[in-house]
Amino acid sequence: MQIHLDNLSRQNLSGLKEKYKEIQKNKSQKKEMADVDHQKKYILDLDRQISDCSLGLEHFLRELGQLYESACYLPKESPQRKQVEHLPGLCAQMLLDGFSVELVDGDASNIPLKWISAVLTELHTIVSSNSKVRVVTVLGVQSTGKSTLLNTMFGVQFAVSSGRCTRGAFMQLIKVNNDLKEELKCNFIMVIDTEGLKSLELAKLEDSYEHDNELATLVVGLSDFTIINISMENSTEMKDILQIVVHAFLRMKEVGKKPVCHFVHQNVSDMSAHDNNMRDREKLLEQLDEMTQAAARMENKENITKFTDVMEYDPNTSSSYIPGLWYGTPPMAPVNAGYSEAVNDFKKSLIQGFRKCQKTENVLNFMIWTKSLWQSVKFENFIFSFRNSLVADAYTRLCTEYNRWEWAFQKEMYSWIMCAETNILNFGLTGQCTTAYTIKHMLCDLKIEASEKLSLEEKKILDNLARYFENQDGHVSLVEKYREDFVASAKTLRRETENKLMDTLRAAVEIKEGMAKLNEIKSSHANTLEKKVLALLQTCRQKKSDLSDQDLREEFEKMWEETLSEINFSGLPRRDVTLVAFNVLSGHLSTRGSHVSSMLIKNDLVDCGRTRFEVKSGSWMVMAKDLLIHKDPNHQRNELQNICDNIIERCQEFITQRVQNKSDFHDTYINELFEIIDETLQKKKCKVNEECEVSLKLHICGIAAREFQKMHDHFITVNDPRKCLEQSKNKYLNDFIDLFHERDQCQKKADEFTTLCLKPAVLDYVTKMIGPDVVDEMKKGKASENFSTRVFFQFSILKQLLTEGQYDKYKQYISNYEQFVKQWLFDLIVNQLSNESTLEKLEKTHLTEIVRIITDAIVAVRNTTSTNKDIKTLIQNLCSSLGDKLVLHKDALDSIMTLNYSEKTDQFADSLTEFVREMELSLEVKYIHETDITERLRSMPFKPQDKMFTSLFGCGEVCPFCSSPCEAGGKEHSKHFTSVHRPQGVSGWRNKETKVLVSNICSSSVISDNRFQTPLSEDKYHPYKDYHKYYPDWIIAGDPSIEASDYWKYVMATFNEIIAKDGGALPAVIPEDWKDLTPEDAMKSLKGSFNVKD
Repeated sequence: MQIHLDNLSRQNLSGLKEKYKEIQKNKSQKKEMADVDHQKKYILDLDRQISDCSLGLEHFLRELGQLYESACYLPKESPQRKQVEHLPGLCAQMLLDGFSVELVDGDASNIPLKWISAVLTELHTIVSSNSKVRVVTVLGVQSTGKSTLLNTMFGVQFAVSSGRCTRGAFMQLIKVNNDLKEELKCNFIMVIDTEGLKSLELAKLEDSYEHDNELATLVVGLSDFTIINISMENSTEMKDILQIVVHAFLRMKEVGKKPVCHFVHQNVSDMSAHDNNMRDREKLLEQLDEMTQAAARMENKENITKFTDVMEYDPNTSSSYIPGLWYGTPPMAPVNAGYSEAVNDFKKSLIQGFRKCQKTENVLNFMIWTKSLWQSVKFENFIFSFRNSLVADAYTRLCTEYNRWEWAFQKEMYSWIMCAETNILNFGLTGQCTTAYTIKHMLCDLKIEASEKLSLEEKKILDNLARYFENQDGHVSLVEKYREDFVASAKTLRRETENKLMDTLRAAVEIKEGMAKLNEIKSSHANTLEKKVLALLQTCRQKKSDLSDQDLREEFEKMWEETLSEINFSGLPRRDVTLVAFNVLSGHLSTRGSHVSSMLIKNDLVDCGRTRFEVKSGSWMVMAKDLLIHKDPNHQRNELQNICDNIIERCQEFITQRVQNKSDFHDTYINELFEIIDETLQKKKCKVNEECEVSLKLHICGIAAREFQKMHDHFITVNDPRKCLEQSKNKYLNDFIDLFHERDQCQKKADEFTTLCLKPAVLDYVTKMIGPDVVDEMKKGKASENFSTRVFFQFSILKQLLTEGQYDKYKQYISNYEQFVKQWLFDLIVNQLSNESTLEKLEKTHLTEIVRIITDAIVAVRNTTSTNKDIKTLIQNLCSSLGDKLVLHKDALDSIMTLNYSEKTDQFADSLTEFVREMELSLEVKYIHETDITERLRSMPFKPQDKMFTSLFGCGEVCPFCSSPCEAGGKEHSKHFTSVHRPQGVSGWRNKETKVLVSNICSSSVISDNRFQTPLSEDKYHPYKDYHKYYPDWIIAGDPSIEASDYWKYVMATFNEIIAKDGGALPAVIPEDWKDLTPEDAMKSLKGSFNVKD
């Protein structure tokens, strides 16, 4: 059939070409204007006839494809549709049989995606699913021998005869022999031949839909190996094609595709051209560099200055020179044998070049990539688009792995800091404090150790990241451009963790130093009393008569009163926390000028923070995220109110956490509150006026001063030296009586040590260690995928909102996203831990572990009999052994050590072991009866809800147009993006004049002619297409398809009236197709947007 069509074309074309020559000959003669116009029309008609005569097999296959595409819109059970369902299978078999199939329709400049997808899917089914495909494409100017080159190299039969030039792009499949599969790492080679490129002036890409640009970008994006075919006869032609090619390669760099590039120079007269044209190759590279710089400026990628920044290109190895095919003028001229030899040499270099190519794909992945790439080409969307499922999968896998490495880092460092903090708080407990080695020396040692530990754990993340990108599985090349973002995130993680570690170590040392003077006073009093008791004991024993317990009590009472009257009780002085807080605030704002000073003087800190903080109108200077001026007039005040409420809540959490530590007040607590306030305002890109800032800080200082004053007063009361002694009176008395009667104290001391020291320490240990386990439980539980990446996290939130269908929930999600996410996470954790007594099991696991450590320590200390002179020494050795696990309270330990002189260490160890077992059983019962999971979560030092929020909330940035949260992985990503943009009317935006809610969607706006306004633009409007000039950190993928945001279209249509009434606006004009959307359509759109498979 193909031969018959060629014959028909030749018969008709000959006559038409003769007519064409005749017209051109007459055209050179002077004619009247009317005749000239007639000739032009006749030439156009001849051109059309010549084109119509160029009938080939591809035209019939194209018709089959269009029949199939049309049938796809019929119902699945339609007889007409069933009649054409076998066509893709036939076409796939033709591909396998060596026929070329049209990929790009040359007349319509379009890829029939349904037809091509069906053909490639059938092909994937016919060949084994693990069959790999290498793609080779050729680009060049028209009629420069591209098809002839491919035919000669691969023995294929792309159309070159009958005067027809290739239109569009054709693909042909070549099966690789078994002996070459291993070398080429593929089962098939897909050869794509394209129509010729024409000259094209550099133009701004946002305004350009030129056919050649589209075609070049598409074939470069599809290929593993791109052949740039250049005719040496025309330097202007060469420059034109290079302009197009550079643009294509630059775009592919942005999406992670890196085809190998090879230049073929045809019609070279001198076969030694490769050796003699070194200067020409250097000149070519200079031209490529110039064009790269020009293209980079147009693509807003000015950091790219050389062609080698885009491609791995070596002018010496990436260029081939091929002589002309004919000696003389065809058709009677003989064939040039040197052409075949040069092509064969080039073929060998091409096979070598396959080794540099990225990982091969199967046919199905090639089809997916083709579909997504074509969408990007049509809408000039060459930035990273997460509508591309292959890229989305690759990025999701990378984010999942990085989150796993990050969590391992955080767990390891939390474990380390708990151990270090415990060592600090236990410092000096058993006598390791000396003049040569103080708590300051320990702090220095721990800082060095922390730095080494952080470097080790950071290196683990970076090594894992390097190994991940070395492994070619999972399309890692598609996200190569984001590698540095994750490297930067790892370094930021280390830096932030180091800052927190150092703050924690310093805080622990401050607590220890703050207690030092108090402990010194207590120890002095205890030593005095112990001496008095021992003296009284000696006196009573010297008396001849036997003394009853009542007599002993009377003697003890006399001694006690005398001793207390002799001791000078000087506890800690009471501080005025309100005055301290005011002085710290004044120092913090000392550089702000007289106006701020007068504001501070006018306000009494005692009265601040007693009522709800309210933002006054005009309190803001700049709200950086407000882009449109047609919002509710109270919008800026409400936005700032939400920010201030969030700051106050964070500060209250900080205050509560400090109060729960039951330590003394420290001035640095107030400074830490100011850091929280300033950091949040900076992060929210909100600059408030001085009055608002001062009022907010006064409000928070007032709250903090009252809470910290209570904490300080309670600390002084609890640690009053006289009161502490009075509390120990009965213990001193009982020990005195036991010593007088020489009773065995082993069992009693073991009970006291377990109850007063070990049990509180064990409870504290389990509470500290349980937090990371809760996070692990959430990450490994039934809904673990929801917490693996920010994308899945967003999907799970939006899915639940859709399922519940409540406007109030949507309103909270949109207006106060951070608070909504925190509460949503907390509720999920509570629900998960409520199932099957999960929290109780985790607590028992840690309880069992620490009890085992304690019993092992008892055995180990007991066996070192040479150092255990008495029970007191044994306890000291045991405390040293447990010093990095349990925080042992000095008061309780000193109380047990006092008047403890028994030498029955084995008996004490046996009793202690038994009491530890009883303690374990009693704590197990305690955990069973504690059912308030909410309170237990909030009492944990390591709060799992906060840690998960920090990980999943991300950078906190939102879309500048619709406020959808950023979903990019890592913390230091250079670009922000979100999978689903929402209509701006959902957030309350309305038209300035009509007050009607707007229904624009960002993904549609950025490829439209609409304009936006920023608060700093002074009534100037800017095209949405230029949004990246004003918000360069954001990527908004243009997508005009109706499926792009069906989820939010459904929400907007469903709650349109409620949103308008709630915001004092008029309902939006909802398109009819939005009203027809169902919850099922919304869910389907949501899954597609987030690339979630059923």
